[in-house]
Amino acid sequence: QLQLAESGGALVQAGDSLRLSCAASGRAFSSYPMGWFRQAPGKEREFVAALNWSGEKTYYADSVKGRFTISRDNAKNTVYLQMNSLKPEDTAVYYCAANAGGDWSADDYWGQGTQVTVSS
Repeated sequence: QLQLAESGGALVQAGDSLRLSCAASGRAFSSYPMGWFRQAPGKEREFVAALNWSGEKTYYADSVKGRFTISRDNAKNTVYLQMNSLKPEDTAVYYCAANAGGDWSADDYWGQGTQVTVSS
């Protein structure tokens, strides 16, 4: 069982930077691939970024590639999302997730989300 708690969401201006954190409690955090997703009002939840258990392999949505960086610190049971050059279209609730196996799905472990609002 794994519990996830996101933090770091805020209201910022376009062009600003923000770092989200996701703290995990439970066993074997380091064995899980981790990901960040987001959901804007009226839209479906979408993939943002993910990384494997060691952090050596990372994956990004095209919309954030070159601006966002995902990383993890297994000693601290935490995964991060560094967001630079933020745009109004990045406004969403951001969720972190731990992949329990297979494709990302509702069966994975999910946090409650943190709000990011980017004003123009």
